Formats: sequence, C-alpha cells, structure tokens
Amino acid sequence: MRLVWLRILLVCVVSAGTICAHAADQGSTSSTTLQGFVLDSTGAAIPGATVDITNARTNFHAQAMSDAQGQYRFVNLGFNNYHVVVSIQGFSPAQFDADLHSPVAVNQNVTLALASQNQVVNVNGDASDLIETEPSAHTDVSQQMIERLPMNSAASAMTSVITQSTPGMTQDSNGMFHPLGEHADSTFSIDGQPVSDQQSRTFANQIPINAVQSLEVINGIIPPEYGDKASAVIRTTTKSGLATPMHGSIQGSYGSFGTADTTVSLLGGTKAFGNFFTAELGKSGRFLDSPEFQPLHDKGNSESIFDRLDWQPSQKNAFHLNLNFSRSWFQIPNQFDQQLAGQDQRQQNKGIDISLFYSRVIDDTQLLTGNVYYRQDRVQYYPSADPFNDLPATLQQTRRLSNAGIKLDYALVKGAHNLKAGVNIYHTLLSEEFATGITDPTFNDPASPTFQPGLAPYDLTRGGSLFTFRGHGDIRQQAFYLQDNITLGAFQFLAGVRGDNYVGLSSDHSIQPRLGATYNLKKTNTVFRLGYGRMLVTPYNENLVLSSSTGIGGLESGASAARPLRPGNRNQFDAGFQQTIGKYLIIDGEYFWKFTHRDFDFNAILNTPLTFPIEWRKSKIDGFALRVTMPNYHGLTANAVFGHVRSRFFGPEVGGLLFNSPTGNTDFAPFRIDHDQALEQTTHFQYQPKKEGGWVGFSWRYDSGQVAGNVPDIATAFGFTPDQQQQIGMACSGIPATLSAPITSCSGTVTFERVRVPANSDPDRNPPRITPRHLFDMAAGWENVFHRDRYKTNLTFTAVNLTNEVALYNFLSTFSGTHFVSPRTFSGQVEFSF
Repeated sequence: MRLVWLRILLVCVVSAGTICAHAADQGSTSSTTLQGFVLDSTGAAIPGATVDITNARTNFHAQAMSDAQGQYRFVNLGFNNYHVVVSIQGFSPAQFDADLHSPVAVNQNVTLALASQNQVVNVNGDASDLIETEPSAHTDVSQQMIERLPMNSAASAMTSVITQSTPGMTQDSNGMFHPLGEHADSTFSIDGQPVSDQQSRTFANQIPINAVQSLEVINGIIPPEYGDKASAVIRTTTKSGLATPMHGSIQGSYGSFGTADTTVSLLGGTKAFGNFFTAELGKSGRFLDSPEFQPLHDKGNSESIFDRLDWQPSQKNAFHLNLNFSRSWFQIPNQFDQQLAGQDQRQQNKGIDISLFYSRVIDDTQLLTGNVYYRQDRVQYYPSADPFNDLPATLQQTRRLSNAGIKLDYALVKGAHNLKAGVNIYHTLLSEEFATGITDPTFNDPASPTFQPGLAPYDLTRGGSLFTFRGHGDIRQQAFYLQDNITLGAFQFLAGVRGDNYVGLSSDHSIQPRLGATYNLKKTNTVFRLGYGRMLVTPYNENLVLSSSTGIGGLESGASAARPLRPGNRNQFDAGFQQTIGKYLIIDGEYFWKFTHRDFDFNAILNTPLTFPIEWRKSKIDGFALRVTMPNYHGLTANAVFGHVRSRFFGPEVGGLLFNSPTGNTDFAPFRIDHDQALEQTTHFQYQPKKEGGWVGFSWRYDSGQVAGNVPDIATAFGFTPDQQQQIGMACSGIPATLSAPITSCSGTVTFERVRVPANSDPDRNPPRITPRHLFDMAAGWENVFHRDRYKTNLTFTAVNLTNEVALYNFLSTFSGTHFVSPRTFSGQVEFSF
C-alpha cells in the first residue's frame, strides 16, 4: 500500500512539475481578478468610465476607472458573487453579475450604448444577487465588519471576528473557539497557504487583523482542496498595494487596564509593483483572560509586522511574497492563592512566516499557481524564580514548531466546469523541552482517595525531583486533490477526492471523497444543499511529542506506556438551505452530523496553563448553524448567527497524556465534552446614515453555557479550595463562600451563581454547565471628522461588556482551567489616513 501511495505522489509531482515548466501564478488561490474593456457600439475604447463593483451581502464596494485603452481591472477579489455597474456621461449605464469562485481571472467586456435620456441604475441588483449556490456552506466577512466589530483584544482579533460572524462557533477563552463541536479543528488558508496549527494567544501569534482584506469561513462540507484539520476553513485574503495609489494610515488607541495599541499601514503601487505594509504594537494589563474577574498578574505586550509584495512582470506571470514576524511576551494570570504565594510565571511567543507565491496564466481558462512556505512558532514558558512560589506545580518549557511546504494548484474554468487539482507536500519538525514538579503538598496527598502513584516521584514537597523531558518529532505529510464544481441549470455539484499520507509519530493514509449538491429554486430565491465528506483528521502538533511518549494516567517513562496519537477518520453529512425574503433579508441554515473514529481534545497538566493533546475512542457530533443577514437598508445593516451543538465523546482515552478523566471513569460510556453547548448566538447591528460621518454598532452575545464536568455534584464542590468556591459563586443558604470562609458542609440550600449543577447529574444526558450569560458590546465612530478630501481623521469609541456581567468561559476545564469573561472595558481610537 505504501508503494502505491508513493507512485501516486510521484505522478502528481511530475505532472505538476511538467505544467510548471511551461507556466506559473497571478496571485494566490484564495483570490481572483475581474477585468475587461469598456467599448462603444463600434468597438472603440471608452476611457474614463466608472466601474463599480459591489456585494450586497457583505456591503463590499470598490471602484475603478477604465484607462486610455478602455481597460478596467479589479485584483485580489475574494471568492464571491458581485454586481458590476459601468457608467460614463453620454452613455447609458450597463450592469452585469460576476460569479467569481476560481483563481482564473474572469474577462468581461462591456459595451455601452449612447444615452437617449437620463437613467437610474440599481447598483445593488435584485434579490437573486443575494443568493449563493455553492455546495459548501460558508460565511463572508467584509473589511468594514472586520474594522467595526467591538473587540477587547487586538492580540486575538482574528478569532474574535470569526466567532462573532460565523454560526456554530462556540466562544472560549484567550481567542480560542470550538468550530462545530470540535476543540480547535480548523485551518487558516492565508492567500492559499495552509496553517492548521492552533492560533489562540497561549499557543501562537495571529496574523494582524489590519492585514486582512476579507474572510470566507467555510463551515459546511469542506472542498477536497483542504484537509488535515477541517471542521472549519478560514479562507483569508490579505491586502495588496498592486495598482493602487499610495496611501496609508496611523492608528492609536487607549483604554481600560492600560490597554494601548498602535498600528501603522502603508500601501500602494503600479500595475506591475505593489506593496502593503503594516506594523502593530500593543500592551495591556489584561493580556489574557484571567481565572479571576479582576485580573491579577496579567500584563503583556505584542508586536507584529506584516508585508505583502506583489510583482507582475507581464500579464501572464506574477509573484507575491508574504512576510510576517511577530512576538508576544506576557505574564500568566494568577488566582488569588497563587498571587499570595508570589507566583510569577511568564511566557514568550515568537513567530515567523515566509510565503512565496508564483502564478502563470496559461490561457483565458487555465491558471497554474505555486506556493513555497516556511513558518515557525516558538514558545518559551518561564517559572517563578523560587519554584515553591508556583502552585500547584512549577513548570518550564521550550517548544518549537516548524512547518515547511510546497503547494501546486491547477485551475480550469470551461463551460459548466470549475475544476481544480493540486498537490501539497509539507514537513513539520517538533522540538520540546519540558520540566515540572508538584509544589503543593495537598495536590497529590498519599492519604487522599485520588492519589496518583505515577506522580509521586515528582512531588517536590515529599523529596521528589523534577520530571524532565526532551524530545523531537518529525512529521511528513503529502496530499493531492481533484475537485470540480459543475453548474447544470439550477443545479450545482461538487465532486472531488482528496488523498492524504501522514507519517509522523504514527502513520496513516486515506482516500477521501467529498460530494455536494445545490438546487436553486429561482422562482422563490431558495437554495437547497446536501453534502457528504470523508476526512482524515490529524493530531494536534502542540506538545505532541511529550503526550505521545508518556502514556495514560500519569508521567510514566517506561516504553510500555507509550501510546502515540493516531490520525482519526471522520464521516460528515450536511443538509441546508438558503432563502431570501425580499431584497433585505437572507436566511442561511445548515444541519450537520459528524461521526469520528478516534477524535482529539486537550488536557491541562497538573491544573497548570500548559496543555497536551489527547485522543478519545470516538465522537458523535451533530447540530445546526443558522445565519440571518440584512444587507444595507438606508445605512442600517444587521446579522445574527446561531449555533446548537451536541458533542458526545466516548471513552476510553486511547492516546496521549491524561491526568484525570472528565467523566470519572475510563469505560466506554459517552460524555458531553466542554465543546458542547445548547445555544450560542451573536446579533450585530450597525447604522451609518451617510457614506462619511457618524456610525454606531451594537452586539449582543448569548451563550447557554459549555459543559463544566468537574462539578458533577454538590459533594464535589465542598472539596474545592476557597478560591474555586468563590469563582463559581457557591453559597450556603444565601451566604457566599469567601477566601477566608469556605463552605465544607451545609445544612441549608447550596446554590451556585456561575455554574449549574443538576440534581441528577449525568455526564451524557444531563451534565453540569456554566451558567448562561448575556454580553453586550457597542462601538461608535465618526469618519472624516474634518471633511477633508485626502487627509482624513476618524474617531472610534468601543465598550465591551457594557453591563459588567460577571461570568465564566469555563471552570477547571481539562483544556485550559478557569477563565472569566472580560470585565467592562472602554477604549478610544484615533485614525489618521492619508
């Protein structure tokens, strides 16, 4: 079988290399070009015509002018449906719809007739322009929404935008989100470069949000082009300076907790050269989501530089280089008892990403793109100077994750077919150094019924020594895919296959069919969707070497305890619909079923902030995702996203490092993991009566509460520390627990303010949960305050958690511990653009 795989890969590489010898790229695989000539009825060029391109769903708008030869051109457009209007004085305006879902440039000439009278053109088109017929459900996020959504952390702005705009995304702490019931099973495709490693603040530095032009979040059946970790694919198009007049901006903001951010951007270029540059600097007294509502020991800063260089030496050849360098340095937030002990743990993240694209236009229907990339995340975790100041354990770590790859894609658009094929060969190198030891004598007391003998040698309070580990991992992956989007009248079909070969600490390979279909009932502007996808799900790379080397239940070091995490196999089924109501309302819904053999999660080590991947026997996940969108209506836009997820995992744990089972057993019984949530929704309104001037936005987020499996009953809560009891708002007959007066027994009624503990708790059917919460945010601003044509000043004011709701993201989560949502914060921003 392995020889067969090698032959398949050899054929793919040789075929791609043969094409590459004759050709090359015009951009990335996540954006496209619309171009053409504006002509009169005799075929003569019309220079100076205005060409407007819009998307009513996202409120996107751009404008170009035809040049001396009558040519107009829009580059770096995200995949979407657009409405185009061409006008010039003396001619009747013309309009057309452009369906842009391939990297192959679309050529559309426009012929204008002489005007007989003044005409008014509907730039927004009609209701049919709001319909999207792609078989994969997705959410488009415009640049305007990215810029105006209220966010409390620039360090995780990317994931904040995703959770506020995309249905089925459960929000978690520190920029983490759970896509469609999974832990962090998502891939970022940045201008076509795949990034499937975790992007929360505690693992890596995210791409600057100011570098993003548009986002498309695929949350339905994933096309064969994407694999690895793909419950959601975030297709990201960055800003480009190609064919753009030179301009830039300087932004500065300051707010609560001493939070300050500065951003400088500059872009511009000619038809042949373009450059976009941005630098972001930030600091905060609440850098991470903290285990106490008011943060303790939580200062941090971050720096990021992103540069995109475009060079197009000819109409057929183009180069595109992305450079991203980032660094963050922050304190690890303390609980009250850790603060009293003088705990001073810190972490530093460094990131580098270099990605070179090349494209070659073969002819009007064919495009070849190539991408060579290298990225590295480096994490250093520092303990307190005195190890016994760390509670309940001291720990230190140096971790490096390097990923290099080459990706070749071929696209063909002809007739009813939109075909893509490609190969991706990539290599991940892991390096991990780790040391830990127990510093709290009560944490693993030999007299306790929960005593774990495997941890006894590392109990520093009883003469033990540090557990130390140093390991390296080498993961080689190869993938090929073939897919075709076929349009036949009112039907559109996705048919494709992906092949993956994974060779790392474990090995597996898989052939994965991906199928989808839509039917557009044009009479009612209704679209029906069905889809099926098979996926090979690979283990998380962060701390994978240690977790695969030490086994289950403790820090054993014997070879017999080793259980490397193995790739899982998933079958996913989707059914959905899309419906317009008039011209100003779109409803898009999806129901999904996912069945995974060997599914992944993370586990915290010794109740510390460091986490490791683990693997369960199987999972069954289903739910719905719903989005309601109101396009621009006299300056008012709105969208609401809803999600319901049942995330059931089945023991026993079959791989990785697990210190305590969230179900209290290791049998085959199912349990709800903390990705499970009955309902989450975000509603966002925005109103701007004039193109320039004042605007206001308002967001409402509701979460019904994720599973809190470590509070199965009241008896367990009696054994919590005083700090843990006050974190969950435990009270006896209305008298709350405090740091100096914990509740060890109660003859009255025990209540909890921030968790819900059922009377008959069941890990599967009736698990304990975080208490539901409502969070309200707002943002307001004024564009071009001084009404200047070139030099403009914009003001923005943001308020997060307006009602100062005291609420938890999670409590004693096996993934990340305990975290509160942000207290009420205010910030103001000034932007000067030129």
